[in-house]
Amino acid sequence: MRSRDGNQTFSLSVSSVIFLLCSLALDASEYLISYKYSVKDAILYNETLELSKAMQKCQGSVYDTLILDVAAHSDLKETLTTHNEDFIEYIHKLGLSVAHKEKTTNFQNKFTTILTLKTTCFKVDFNDNFVKISPLK
Repeated sequence: MRSRDGNQTFSLSVSSVIFLLCSLALDASEYLISYKYSVKDAILYNETLELSKAMQKCQGSVYDTLILDVAAHSDLKETLTTHNEDFIEYIHKLGLSVAHKEKTTNFQNKFTTILTLKTTCFKVDFNDNFVKISPLK
């Protein structure tokens, strides 16, 4: 709002700055990430990490944020490749579904274990030195 002399009031300036900061904070990208880890007879058989940019806005609230350092790039796939162990440990803490099959034939024990993170929407916010990755619940 302007006063009679044409100057803006201080409250309007503060509210516009707050609005700008909130709009920048809400500008995080959303990605759909799924993960599958298969072990067959105590040997890693397959490990798959799939990610794609969400085509629609995801619904939910953010929880349990992971912060990773980034070098000079702002690509999620490169960041996750660089910090593979940290991200996989983070996914394990979020909770994976476990499917275990065991079969014994002629005293030979064979088993297969599959850990799966169902497709989950993550908010990803790149800053200058780090990236914040947060799943939506």
